[in-house]
Amino acid sequence: MKQVIAGSLNVTYLEQGPADGTPVVLLHGFPYDVHSYDEVAGQLSQNGFRCLVPYLRGYGPTRFLSRNTLRSGQQAALGDDLRAFLEALEIPQAILAGYDWGGRAACIVAALWPNRVHGLVSCGTGYNIQDIAKADTPAAPEQERRFWYQYYFHSERGRAGLAANRRDLTRLLWELWSPTWNFDTETFNRSASAFDNPDFVEVVIHSYRHRYGLIPGDPALEGLEAQLASQPDISVPTIVLEGANDGVDPPEETDPHAAHFTDRYERRLLPDTGHNPPQEAPEAFAQAILDLAKAY
Repeated sequence: MKQVIAGSLNVTYLEQGPADGTPVVLLHGFPYDVHSYDEVAGQLSQNGFRCLVPYLRGYGPTRFLSRNTLRSGQQAALGDDLRAFLEALEIPQAILAGYDWGGRAACIVAALWPNRVHGLVSCGTGYNIQDIAKADTPAAPEQERRFWYQYYFHSERGRAGLAANRRDLTRLLWELWSPTWNFDTETFNRSASAFDNPDFVEVVIHSYRHRYGLIPGDPALEGLEAQLASQPDISVPTIVLEGANDGVDPPEETDPHAAHFTDRYERRLLPDTGHNPPQEAPEAFAQAILDLAKAY
């Protein structure tokens, strides 16, 4: 486990594989942590990749440098954190791979700083950049039901519930979102310790309120949010992985995101897989990265 000062954070990350290998940054989502990538990083490091797996802001040992920094979970913060991480480690280009919040960070860097990205693996919502201006547009009723936890976090009751019941609540989300993944208590607890970060609740609540335009973001990130509001295309080779059994973001029959990708693009459906593909289908996740690397 290593640490690096990157932007407004002291980022804790895991590193595996040869130091001169092709860099791959593996990014976890909510509510998960770096252990989502234990098997993926093992497979990739055996193939000569340098795997870097950071704890996102608000997770695990990663900490803010200043008590005055807004504990923002907005999309621009996640993207800027990743950009700063690459710069701090002096990595000019990397393959980026992520799901949920981590997939959002990877998509943002690929869209805004494509020269830093060899290739992209994005899960679920392949184009994972939020269109906040349209956040009030209702989804189909069944999808609105799946988003119950987001609306819960809009209330102070939800903030208190997350603070008081963070392990029970996050375990429930794991079960709902990955109904065919038979994880055990040890597996969950290994990741759940990351939610004890003192900033976890504030970052999560800010994320789910900001994305609906309910609260302001970090003033320092307004320029990046303005760029993301234009829904920029992603111009790097991309493979999108979708879990066939994803309980919160189920795949659609037609691909609604392909138009946002202007380079090589492939969508792969993963059977018997829910919302956490790297932990549920590590071989398929690692293979997507290997296939991207072969294209160079």
